[in-house]
Order: sequence, then C-alpha cells, then structure tokens
Amino acid sequence: MASEYSFDVVSKVDMQEMNNAVQQALKEIETRFDFKGSKSDIKLENDQLTVTSDSDFKLQSVVDILQSKMIKRGVPILNLDYGKIEPASGGTVRQVIKLRQGIDQENAKKINVLIRDSKLKIKSQIQGDQLRVTGKSKDDLQSIMSLLKGAGLPMELQFTNYR
Repeated sequence: MASEYSFDVVSKVDMQEMNNAVQQALKEIETRFDFKGSKSDIKLENDQLTVTSDSDFKLQSVVDILQSKMIKRGVPILNLDYGKIEPASGGTVRQVIKLRQGIDQENAKKINVLIRDSKLKIKSQIQGDQLRVTGKSKDDLQSIMSLLKGAGLPMELQFTNYR
C-alpha cells in the first residue's frame, strides 16, 4: 500500500466538447423561427468565443442557447468570462466571452486556505495552473473533494490523477 495518496485540482474546458456545443447552438439558431433573417453567429477561436447578433435581446438569446448546449455536453459554464456588449459593424452587437483554462493564483490561494482551514492532515501546493493535494488517508482526500465542490468557487473544478 502507498504511504501517501494524492490528486490534482484542475479547471479545464474540453475544447472538443466546446466546439460541439457551438456547432449545435449554431444549428439550432439556424432552424429557429425567431432568428429567421437575423445575423446571429458564434465563433470559437483559441480560448475565446465571439457572439454577434442583431440586438442585445437576441444576443442574450444566443448566449442562452449556447449555455444550454454546453450544459447538455458537460462543458462547465462557470469557466466563462463575459465581456461587455459592444456595437459591431452593420448595426449588430458583439460580446466576447473568454474561456478560463486553469486555476489563477488568486483562486489557488483561496483553495489552499480552504484546505488548511479544514483541519485535516492534508498538504496542498500550487503547481502552475493546478493544485496538488496529498495526504495519508483516502477518506481525508475525499473529504477535501467534497469541501471544494461545495465551496462555491467562481469556476468548475475537476479532480484528476487520483492515486
């Protein structure tokens, strides 16, 4: 038996699933009656979405459709950073939505504090954009997973490399 168990806390968006969600959302926008003749579009480039539409209301509808498709495909919507709605060419409006990949330093420190305050014999260390959590008891590690899931952090967390 191993003397120490560990897992990594990460926050990633599966880009293939994200691409599939965008394609499904575009297909639904194409077929919906309330979007007939509108210039609504979603573009996925690197870690950023650009949503364009005719008006603020239609833009919000496009974002809602995209979110519903993301939820169905298991893509976390908490990892979206919404930019402000700005006017675009041709009388349309545009919104840039950034996809958060990895855990930033500020949130990593919050997670470290949560783990330390749990009073369990667990060590955590920041490794770039993820955290490594180690301990002698698998039960303590699972308690930490439950604690982090219920912590209400501004991002979706995944637990990988559990051994």
